[in-house]
Amino acid sequence: MLRASLPLFAACLLTLSSCGSNTDTSTTTTTAGGTSATDSTSASTTPAAGDSSSSMAAQAPAGTGKADPNGPTGPHATDAEFMMTAAHSDQNEIQQSKMALAKGVTGAAKEMANKMIADHTKSTADLKQIAAKKGVTLPTDMDADHKAMAPAMEKLSGKAFEQKYISQMVADHQKTANTMAAHQTMTKDPAIQGFITKTLPVVESHLQMASNDANMKM
Repeated sequence: MLRASLPLFAACLLTLSSCGSNTDTSTTTTTAGGTSATDSTSASTTPAAGDSSSSMAAQAPAGTGKADPNGPTGPHATDAEFMMTAAHSDQNEIQQSKMALAKGVTGAAKEMANKMIADHTKSTADLKQIAAKKGVTLPTDMDADHKAMAPAMEKLSGKAFEQKYISQMVADHQKTANTMAAHQTMTKDPAIQGFITKTLPVVESHLQMASNDANMKM
C-alpha cells in the first residue's frame, strides 16, 4: 500500500513545483522595453526628480519690482560712496528720459519718461540736503558706463529706441534697488536710513512699471 502511494505523492510534488515556477515567471515577465510589469507601474507613479512644484517654487527668482539680494549693486562701501552712486543713478534716469522725450516717444514710454524725470529730480533734491550736511559733493552727470552708452542710444529711433530705453530702465532700476537695499543693512546714519526708506519704494515702483512695459513689448 505504501509502495503504491509513493508514485502518487511524487506526482503531487512535481505539480506543486510547476505551479511555483509559473508564479515566479509571471512576476518577472518583461515588457518589450525590458521593464517588468511591476516596475512599469512603479515608474508611472513616481515623479521625476526636480519636477515637484515645491522644488520649482523654492528655486524661483525674486519677483519683478523688488530688490534682489543676490543681484548686482553699485559702489556703496561707505555712506559717501553710496550717495555718489545714488546721485549718478538719478542722473542716468533723468538724462536718458530727457533723450526719450526729445526723440518723441509715445504711450507707455512717454509716461515713464515723464515720471522718471519728476521722481528722480525729487530724490536728488532730498539727497542734496543730506550730502550738504556731510560735506559730500554730488555728481551732476551720468556715470561713465551710461556716458559710453549714450551715443549708441542716440542713433536709435522709433520702436528700436523705445525697446532699448525701457530695457535700460529695467536694468538700471534693478541695480539701484539692489544697492539701496544692500546699503540699508550697512549704514548706521539715520538720515541715510530715512532717505532709503523713503526712496526705495519709489525705485521699486519704477522697476515694476518698466518690467510691465518691457513684457508688453515682447
